Amino acid sequence: MASGEHLVYVLKCQDGTLYTGYTNDLKHRIRMHEEGKGAKYTRGRGPFEIIYTYGFENKSDAMREEYRIKKLSRREKLELIQTHEKGVCDE
Repeated sequence: MASGEHLVYVLKCQDGTLYTGYTNDLKHRIRMHEEGKGAKYTRGRGPFEIIYTYGFENKSDAMREEYRIKKLSRREKLELIQTHEKGVCDE
């Protein structure tokens, strides 16, 4: 990840649920989740698997995408991830 890059990420939690977040330092953010110091939702749900990341040049675009993804259903999130893996992203 380039310095200053803003990322939206999706984690698959140990219980199978999905968590969407924003960061500009993915390694640090994942460590925080693993230590129970990240979002309240992820506490006690680790370990985590990073199943999606997408980079943006600025924070506002990344946070707008995070908000959009958080509103999606689980099925829609998985479809987004599958499309991304195939290299067919709209962005």
